Amino acid sequence: MRFFTCLTASLVGAALTFAHPSAASAEGDQTRNEQLWQSCIGATTTAEDRVTACSAVIDGKTETGSKLAGAYCNLGYGLTEQRQLDAALADLNEAIRIDSAYPCAYTNRGRVYAFKRDFDHAMADYDEAIRIDPTFALAYNNRGDAWLGKGDLDRALADFNAAIKYNPSLAIAYGNRGYAYQRKRDTVHALADYTMQIKLRPDALAYINRGNVYRDTEQLDRAAADYGEAARIAPTDARGWRNRGMIRLYQGDNKGGLADYDKALQYDPADAYSWNNRAQAKLRLGDKAGAIADFRKALEISPGLRTARDGLQQLGAAQ
Repeated sequence: MRFFTCLTASLVGAALTFAHPSAASAEGDQTRNEQLWQSCIGATTTAEDRVTACSAVIDGKTETGSKLAGAYCNLGYGLTEQRQLDAALADLNEAIRIDSAYPCAYTNRGRVYAFKRDFDHAMADYDEAIRIDPTFALAYNNRGDAWLGKGDLDRALADFNAAIKYNPSLAIAYGNRGYAYQRKRDTVHALADYTMQIKLRPDALAYINRGNVYRDTEQLDRAAADYGEAARIAPTDARGWRNRGMIRLYQGDNKGGLADYDKALQYDPADAYSWNNRAQAKLRLGDKAGAIADFRKALEISPGLRTARDGLQQLGAAQ
C-alpha cells in the first residue's frame, strides 16, 4: 500500500548571526533564510523544490541542532519522493546522528528501507520511533504497512488500529486498514474504512480501492462511479479509466468501454490488458481490423497473454 511521511514542524532554532553586514543586507539574508526553511519543511512543497531548499539550508550552515536535523530529514524525504533512495538514506542517517531522539527521522528512514523491501530494518526504525514517542500515529501506520509487506495481516491491523487511535484524522491509516480488511475478505469493514478515508482526504487511489471492493461484490454501478471519480481527480492516471472501462464492458456498454480504454492507453500505453480489452470492445462493435491490431499490440507487450492469442485465433489472424 502506501506509507505516510512526516515533515518537520517549525522548530525554534539558533539566532542567525553575520560578521559585519549592513542592516538592509542582514534583513535580506534573514528573509531569504526563512523562505528557504519554510520551503524545506512546507507540506505542499514539491520534491524538487524541497531538495533544493533543504540543501541550501544545510549548505548555508545557518542552522544547528534540531533544525539542522530537520533539514536533513526533509531533504531525505524529498529524495525519497524522487526515489533516490541511497542518497535519502545517507541524509536520514545524518539527521539521526545529529538528533538521535528525533522520531520523524526514524519513520522516514524506515520508509526508505520499506521501498527497498527491507522490511526488517524498516520495522526496527518504526519500533524506535514508537519507543521515542508511543503516540506517534505515522510510525504505527508505516509499521502496519511493513507487516502487510511481510504478509502478517493481523499485526498490520493492530498497528493501523493504533494509528487511528492516536490520530483519528489520519486518512491513510483508514485506507491501509481497509486494504488489510479487503485482503481478509472482510468487505464490510473494508468499505467502511475506504469511505472514511475518502471523507477525510479523497484521492484517486482511495476511490480505486473502494471501487475494487464494489466490483468484487458485484455492485457494478457503484464501482463504475468510484472509478469515474478517480479519473476525474487524476485524469492522467490510467487506472481510473481502465477500471471503469472494464466495468462498462461487463455492463455491455461497449462504446463507453472503448472510450475509457482510449484514455487509459493515452496515459499508459505499456499496459497489455488495456490493449486486449480495447480489442474486445472493438470486436463487439464490429471493428475486426482494429481488434486484430490491438490484440497484436497486447501480445507484443505480453507474449503469453492467452486472451489475446485466443482473440486472434477467433478472428483467423496470425500473431
